[in-house]
Amino acid sequence: MEEDPAKEEIAFVDEEVSKVIKESVEAAIGGNTFQHSRVNQWTTSVLERCLNQLKKLGKPFNDLCYHAENGAGLQIASTCFWDNSTDGSSLVRWENKSMYCIVSVFGLTT
Repeated sequence: MEEDPAKEEIAFVDEEVSKVIKESVEAAIGGNTFQHSRVNQWTTSVLERCLNQLKKLGKPFNDLCYHAENGAGLQIASTCFWDNSTDGSSLVRWENKSMYCIVSVFGLTT
């Protein structure tokens, strides 16, 4: 089956998005030690950095940001109806010696 060049240009590329996420988390949190009072600041910084860098990729995806923080466990569920040739998702788990950061990005064309 022949690939559509137009769809390749707008396609969600997991490797590109994962790189953006990792760099954003590292820049925002880096080697910091966990401090509950800074969680909201770090979360906002990670989200802003990710969005800014993802926009630079020039892909026609909608933006949706959400974060939750409560000190308990984490449970994630999602479902999407998408075009497999253009849409996708990336999930990155980042950690240092005192904390974990999990970032999930969905790219859905309009």
